[in-house]
Amino acid sequence: MPYRITVNGKSHDVDAAGDAPLLYILRNDIGLNGPKFGCGLGQCGTCAAIVAGDLVRTCSVSLRDVGDSPVITLEGLGTAEKPHPLQKAFIAEQATQCGYCSNGMIMAAAVLLERNRKPNADEIKSALADQLCRCGVHNRVVRAVQRAAAELAR
Repeated sequence: MPYRITVNGKSHDVDAAGDAPLLYILRNDIGLNGPKFGCGLGQCGTCAAIVAGDLVRTCSVSLRDVGDSPVITLEGLGTAEKPHPLQKAFIAEQATQCGYCSNGMIMAAAVLLERNRKPNADEIKSALADQLCRCGVHNRVVRAVQRAAAELAR
């Protein structure tokens, strides 16, 4: 059954089963690489995207469940020419090591900063608590979110 989905401001017609995970649609049908397959159980956060303003684990959300809600992925936050303040801050703070968790960290931080333009360190840590990272870049990630928040406050 064909579905129409809006991702990063563009409409896409997708011929897929309604129970197909959104992650598969984003990666395989639309060709985006921001969301990653991690655990496949909605626990690690590597597949995170924003759907209707909320952070979701795209491996656990079906195409049918998205409905008409707009989807934003890492690619939709900014461009190479004009990166989102979070993307710039992650680079400046070297807040990635292997980079696998970066998508989830940035997307969770984007939702946080949309709701709270001046989060303190504890609020940042709380917002990112469900995003798993094995490399230990947590302190740099917090600094990156603080840097992005300062830029957005200007």
